[in-house]
Amino acid sequence: MKLKFWQREHVALVRLEGVIGGRGLKWEKVRPAFDRAFGGRRPPRAVLLVVNSPGGSPMESDVIAREIRRRADEKKVPVIAFVEQVGASGGYWLACAADEIFAMSPMSIVGSIGVVSAGFGFVGLLDRLGVERRVLTQGTNKMRLDPFQPQQDKDREWLAGLQADIHAAFIAYVKGRRAGRLKGDDDTLFNGDVFLAQKGLELGLVDGVELPHAYVKQRYPQARLRVIQAPRRPLLARLLRGGTDALAEEMTEALLRARIGL
Repeated sequence: MKLKFWQREHVALVRLEGVIGGRGLKWEKVRPAFDRAFGGRRPPRAVLLVVNSPGGSPMESDVIAREIRRRADEKKVPVIAFVEQVGASGGYWLACAADEIFAMSPMSIVGSIGVVSAGFGFVGLLDRLGVERRVLTQGTNKMRLDPFQPQQDKDREWLAGLQADIHAAFIAYVKGRRAGRLKGDDDTLFNGDVFLAQKGLELGLVDGVELPHAYVKQRYPQARLRVIQAPRRPLLARLLRGGTDALAEEMTEALLRARIGL
């Protein structure tokens, strides 16, 4: 008896693309796609993640990754990640939600296991413009890192401590998800560097170089590939609808990509 298409085995594929957090990748936006990917009367043989992200919010990266793992564990469905152009920082965090990680090309970039924060200082600008700034606060540290005031050593130390805690959590997560496969020392793996696919393979950050369709054809030859869209609005539509917030998102993504040479 020939099975109808909805009765056949299938593998689900979901794309995760763009800056993580803000107006970019957020769990509330991609949750419907994963509900569909893991749902249905017949669970998929596997769920594939195509990751193309230079990173972003540690919190949102953690939430998305944990929710993917929760569904995978509940359904007992393997998850396989494919890094397209870049899976760096939070993008690699997302890839680590998978049981296996593949680069889609020798030119794919992975890693950047570190923490960065950046901003601008405008000390003296308002005085030159003849503008008086009025700020009222309660709480000794409410004005930490205010861009209109000189940086203070205690604030830099506080921020460095916060970054160290996030970095430690990131390292622990990668070590847990890639247990037994990491081959480099901590100074090499976790210093914030990015690596091309071959170096990532040597260090155990990825398991191979492969394309999703070829992987499915080889691993699940009887299954159909079901692409589940988590669409990203076109740039013009996002700019028209989102105004300055959307423009800031595009600038943030451009800066993140520029930091890793893209």
